Amino acid sequence: MKKPTNKKAKRQKNKGKKKYRVRNWREYNQSLVDRGSVFFWLHQDALDQWINQQKTGKKGKPQLYTDIAITTALTIQQVFHLALRQTEGFLNCLFKRMAVNLTSPDYSTLSIRATTLQVKIRVRQHWSEPLHIVVDSTGAKVYGEGEWKVRQHGWSKHRRWTKLHLGVDEKTGDILIGAVTGNNIVDSEVLRFLLDQIPGSINQVSTDGAYDRRKCYQALRDKGVKHVAIPPQHNARIWQHGNSKQERLVRDENLRRIRAVGRKRWQEESDYHRRSLAENTMFRLKTIFGDRVSARNLAGQRTQLLLRCKALNQMTMLGRPDSYLVA
Repeated sequence: MKKPTNKKAKRQKNKGKKKYRVRNWREYNQSLVDRGSVFFWLHQDALDQWINQQKTGKKGKPQLYTDIAITTALTIQQVFHLALRQTEGFLNCLFKRMAVNLTSPDYSTLSIRATTLQVKIRVRQHWSEPLHIVVDSTGAKVYGEGEWKVRQHGWSKHRRWTKLHLGVDEKTGDILIGAVTGNNIVDSEVLRFLLDQIPGSINQVSTDGAYDRRKCYQALRDKGVKHVAIPPQHNARIWQHGNSKQERLVRDENLRRIRAVGRKRWQEESDYHRRSLAENTMFRLKTIFGDRVSARNLAGQRTQLLLRCKALNQMTMLGRPDSYLVA
């Protein structure tokens, strides 16, 4: 019997795959064009608050540039893939073309201020209704050699990774919360810190099995999350007997439901499939900004990654595809 060709196997694989079409293609196409607009990143409010005239009272050179100026410069660096020196020259040239009497922070100032800069990811206003947040993490390469060199000669130095933990709004696709840690920190240890960044109520949290830990469920309970979609492991056992007088555990109820109707049916009932939005967000981040960070210390790496998240939220505000299922 002949084996199916690659094209035939691909057709058979995609035979049952759902197809979608975009309703607002013209608006979405324009939003993709606007992502490359330079003036999109330089709002008039940033120009008005570029320099802080209040001196610090310390000896030496006063701190002139505001946090808005540093944030704008570092955001442009991440969006257009520039080094710090090139960012300084880019902004000075841009101010000259705009006939604005401003100067860019020098590269040393950008490098120093990046380690202490406080970045707020969220760009939209807070919603009043409860949120459905999907949580996931990914790695960013701190040091890495070219793939060709590694294949030919092997890697000569140890590669290091930084982990980016994100919480994405299931409704809007915006990144609401974020944290950056070393690769020695497991995902379950960061969940409480992420939840504490949400000021409002959370209706549901969906994430993968790496968060199937008692401390994660306790953090979700303390936050008042009503629905939790965390798939227990395939060999998971009930933590608390059903005849116990204590309050039933959400995790045990999910496990009982999975045993009753199957894992696939439970995922549909609990909207667990919406967790793929977090993976989609990670893919967009790495596609647009790359999978490496240039900062040498963790504080600078945190600033770079969180600024990428904020810039991605700005791009999302320009427009998103409105897709529908094709029958």
